[in-house]
Amino acid sequence: MCLECGEAFNGRVDKKFCSDLCRNSHNNKLNSDSTNYVRNITNILRKNRRIMTELLTGETAKVSQQKLIDKGFNFNYHTNITTTKEGKNYIFVMNLCHLMKEITIY
Repeated sequence: MCLECGEAFNGRVDKKFCSDLCRNSHNNKLNSDSTNYVRNITNILRKNRRIMTELLTGETAKVSQQKLIDKGFNFNYHTNITTTKEGKNYIFVMNLCHLMKEITIY
């Protein structure tokens, strides 16, 4: 019996699904909660990166924190933080970064 649709089918003894469609459908249902969570975070990170890209005029751009907030930048989501020897925190969103407090985008 197929785990997804309940239909009887022929095949190997350990086969669980009658078709790839049923197998994919079953696995998509199992993973839907975690997939939605990851999708939402990915969308926030993409939006943050898009905002940084829009504001980047050359190699660097000095931008006020308020301007980022006005565009919808979410400071709670980033991909990495690096602290220099001088104690400056660079916050990365994928391949772009901003300097904490000064908001210089690289």
